[in-house]
Amino acid sequence: MTHPLSWNPSQMLPWRDGLAYGLLGLPLAFAALPLYVVLPHYYASNLGLPLARVGALLLLVRLTDAGAEPLLGRLSDQLYRRTAHTVLWVVGASALLLGGGMAGLFFPPVQGPGALAAWMVAGLLFTCLAHSLLVIAHQAWGVRLGGDTVQRSRIVAWREGPGLIGVVTASALSVAWGAGTMLAVFALALLAGWLALWQAPRPPFSAAPQEGHEGREPRYRQLWQPLTQAPFRRLLTVFLCNGIASAIPAALILFFAQDRLQATSPQIALFLVLYFVSGALSMPGWLRVVRRFGLERAWLAGMLLAVACFGWAAALQGGQVAAFAVICVLSGAALGADLAVPGALLALLIERSGAQGTNDGAYLGWWNLATKLNLALAAGATLPLLQWLGYMPGSQDPLALQRLAWVYALLPCALKLMAAWLLHRLLIASRNPPQGVTP
Repeated sequence: MTHPLSWNPSQMLPWRDGLAYGLLGLPLAFAALPLYVVLPHYYASNLGLPLARVGALLLLVRLTDAGAEPLLGRLSDQLYRRTAHTVLWVVGASALLLGGGMAGLFFPPVQGPGALAAWMVAGLLFTCLAHSLLVIAHQAWGVRLGGDTVQRSRIVAWREGPGLIGVVTASALSVAWGAGTMLAVFALALLAGWLALWQAPRPPFSAAPQEGHEGREPRYRQLWQPLTQAPFRRLLTVFLCNGIASAIPAALILFFAQDRLQATSPQIALFLVLYFVSGALSMPGWLRVVRRFGLERAWLAGMLLAVACFGWAAALQGGQVAAFAVICVLSGAALGADLAVPGALLALLIERSGAQGTNDGAYLGWWNLATKLNLALAAGATLPLLQWLGYMPGSQDPLALQRLAWVYALLPCALKLMAAWLLHRLLIASRNPPQGVTP
C-alpha cells in the first residue's frame, strides 16, 4: 500500500514538502558550527587548554569519527530496509543523544587540563557519532526522493538553505549571547526538525533487503563497493580537496577576527551572519547557473569566485572590519555553489551506479568520512602549525599575526585552486557533454 506521503520523483517538489524535509538541516548545521568552529576556540581561550593540544585532540577525535562514517552509512541502509517509522524513531533517539552531548561539552563538570582534555575527547566522540548518523539518515532520505538534475539540486537546496539559517543563528547566539541560549535554541530547532520530517514526502521503503546481487553480496563488500567506482573516486577527490580549503577558514575565523582584525564580539557575529546569509541568498542564482551550464561548471565557477573574493583577507590589518565584511558577503555568494552542487552530483552518481534505494548509505558514509577528514585536517594541522609559527590566542606580535593571516586566507586559496584544477581535469575534461546539463 502506498503511504499518503509517498513521493513521485517526476513531480515538482512543493515548497511545503521541501520545507518539511529540509527543516532538520537547520539544527544539524546549527550543531556543526559549535562543534567545529566554536568549541576549539572555547577550550583554548576560555578553558585554558594549550592550542597545540586542542588541535591534536581534535584531529584524533575527528579521524576516529570519520572512520565510523562508512559503518553508519551501512546502518542507514539497514534502517531504510525497514519502515519510515523505524527511521524516524532512530532519528529521534539520535537527536536526544546529540542534544545531551552538546550540553555536556559546553558545560563540562570537570576541571584541570587533563580532565578537560579527556572530557572533550569522550564528549566529542559521543556527540559527533550521533550527529553523523542524523546527517547520513537525513541525506539518504533526500537521495531516495530521486528526480532529475534540477530537482535533485532543489532537494539539496531545501536541506542546505535551512542549514544556512541554522549556521547564522548559531553564529549570532554563540558569539553574542553565549552557550546557554545557543543550546536552548538548538534543542527547540532539533525538536521542530524531527516533527517536520514526519510530514515530509516519503522515499521508497522495503521491509526486507531486495533480491538480487546486492542482497547476496557480503556486507564487507557492500561497505567498500563505492570506492571501486572510478566516477565516485574522482568526485570524492575533488570534494576532499575543496572541503579542506573551506574548513581552514572555518577553524580559524574566531582567532583571525579577534586578534588580527581586533573585531568586537558583535562584529564577529555580523561577519558570520553576512557570510551565511549571502550564501543562502545566492542559492537560487546558482540553481539557474546549474540549469544553464550544468553541475560541474557551476561548481567550478563557485570555486574561482571564492578565490577571487577571499584572497584579499590576507592583506587586512587591525581595524579593517568594513573591508572584511565586504569579503564575507562576496565569498558567501560563492558558498552557494559548494552547498547546492556537490550533493546533487553525488545523488546523480548514486542513481547512475544503480545504488539508489539499496546501497546509497554506503556512498553517503564515505562522503561524510571525507567531510570529517576535511575538518580534522583543517583544525588538527593548522592549529599546531600556528603555534609552531609563533602565534598564540591573544597574541599582539605583528609577525605572528601576519602568519595567522597567511594561513587563514592564502593557504585555503591555494587549495581551492588545486580543487578547481582537479574538477576540470577529472570531471569536466573527462566527459563531453558534462554530467548534469539539461536540455
